[in-house]
Amino acid sequence: MSEKELQIKTYTGAVCVIIPAFNEEIHIKNTLMGIPKFVRRIIVVNDGSTDLTEQIIQECIKRDSRISLVTHNQNMGLGNSLISGYLESLSLGVDVIAVMAGDNQMDPNDLWAVVSPVVNGKVDYVKGNRLLRGDVRKIMPGYRYFGNSLLTFLTKFATGYWHVIDPQCGYTAISSEALRRIPISELTPGYGYNAQILNMLNIAEMRVCDVEVRPVYGPNTSKIQLWKYIPVIMGLLTKLFTKRILQKYLWRDFHPLVLFYFLSLFNGVLVALPLGIRFFYYYFLRGVAPTTTLILTSLAINISILSLFFAIWMDMEGNKHLCLTVSWKSVKQLWMILVVLQETVSMVLPIGMVSPLM
Repeated sequence: MSEKELQIKTYTGAVCVIIPAFNEEIHIKNTLMGIPKFVRRIIVVNDGSTDLTEQIIQECIKRDSRISLVTHNQNMGLGNSLISGYLESLSLGVDVIAVMAGDNQMDPNDLWAVVSPVVNGKVDYVKGNRLLRGDVRKIMPGYRYFGNSLLTFLTKFATGYWHVIDPQCGYTAISSEALRRIPISELTPGYGYNAQILNMLNIAEMRVCDVEVRPVYGPNTSKIQLWKYIPVIMGLLTKLFTKRILQKYLWRDFHPLVLFYFLSLFNGVLVALPLGIRFFYYYFLRGVAPTTTLILTSLAINISILSLFFAIWMDMEGNKHLCLTVSWKSVKQLWMILVVLQETVSMVLPIGMVSPLM
């Protein structure tokens, strides 16, 4: 008997899986049939499907007594589906609640790896990480890999979990105790819920870790419309970052990183940007390069970047106790981006192009 099989056999708690589904008539049956036997309850949230999804779920319920159905009369979004599923799971008295997609793109063989850190009490929340696999570039479409990498970087600011990679992966597990301590009913109705849950957990001082999972992609296409998704997620991440900084480091207990984040924002947006516009206005329209403006612009940019360095460092140190392990790949990625950004300052505005003081 393997260690995994022994752990599953000796575990006496109850694991529940939530499966949100919207028009998944092609995949929902295979998804439900693949749920491992150690799972005690399965909650399927039919989010106003207009195809045969509900009928197929009802057929599966007749074969598997673990399955229960929550139905939305109209499509309310993925976030609302999770709210319904999470609230239903709390009423069932289970110990660990996992989330799997209804499109069969989450390997059920990874489920125990996802729930086991919560089962063992090591962390409060586990998130699958598809980017840890060496063959991810061969499996995951290129545009998704690029988008995940960019969102990973931005989500670190919003959530405070600097070790977390692939925040858009919805393969997760949470303890019932942690779920009761966060305002899950305030979850955003659409996409972006991943970052918001992590933000809630960070404010509540919950421990989080990544677990490697296998990315699965079939012929089905993503329902995300990028032209709508990008501005919405950017606005949400900005809101979550502001909320986390204010609640954790200003209202609850003051921390100097607030000043460094503010100094970085002030110098970057309110000082460097107007001065940079003024410099290029004079250079391109009047043929002169004002030296004083150039010096002040470069100084403001450097102060902004250095302040951001210190703020991030303090932020990482302040959240280190919430991380089971630290991914140095993630830290190195962030550090290199900021170093390149700082070095670019002198390349953008070469000193040789300046004219006498203005």
